[in-house]
Amino acid sequence: MTITKPKARRGRPPNVEREFTDTREALLRSGMEMLTEQGFATTGIDAILKRINVPKGSFYNYFKNKEAFGQEVLRQYALYFARKLDYCFLNEQVSPMQRISDFVEDAKSGMIKHEFRRGCLVGNLGQEIVVLPESFRCELENILLDWQERLAACLRLAVQQGQIHSNSDCDELAAFFWIGWEGAVLRAKLTQDVSPLDAFFRGFVAGIQK
Repeated sequence: MTITKPKARRGRPPNVEREFTDTREALLRSGMEMLTEQGFATTGIDAILKRINVPKGSFYNYFKNKEAFGQEVLRQYALYFARKLDYCFLNEQVSPMQRISDFVEDAKSGMIKHEFRRGCLVGNLGQEIVVLPESFRCELENILLDWQERLAACLRLAVQQGQIHSNSDCDELAAFFWIGWEGAVLRAKLTQDVSPLDAFFRGFVAGIQK
């Protein structure tokens, strides 16, 4: 009996785009989870790879280095958070102030779900800025400015509908909100309780509502 061996293919094996994309996305998801829990400086690439069973040598097929990886994780987080903000702030079924309240309630639910281990990636990285590569500084500021503009647009609708004072500076209020919000998230992680988020939002609303 003669066994015919299959002919070996010449050249490189074909690229499988789906596998490449899936692995890259898995790395980004793992990075987002760990960076929101631990921050950038204390999170090692080995731990991220181990979490999803990806060999260390494969990491550099997708990212040049840890800095490039961290930048991409940050961009993906910004896109995710922008969608979350739009879901709340552009909801025409409820009033503008209720939209902001819905965002707060959603954030509270998320922190409880993850047992207060995860915070805001932008806030986490902002606290580490003195030890981060300089490339992060501008990116973080631009993300915060984007969040401010989304909230300011919602607050302007609240002015139009008579929910807050007509002379409100919505851009200034939006900047104030995110400065205070990041502090409230940090305190909530510390106390493992959502009461700091409630306290901040009550104070914010009390200062602007008629």
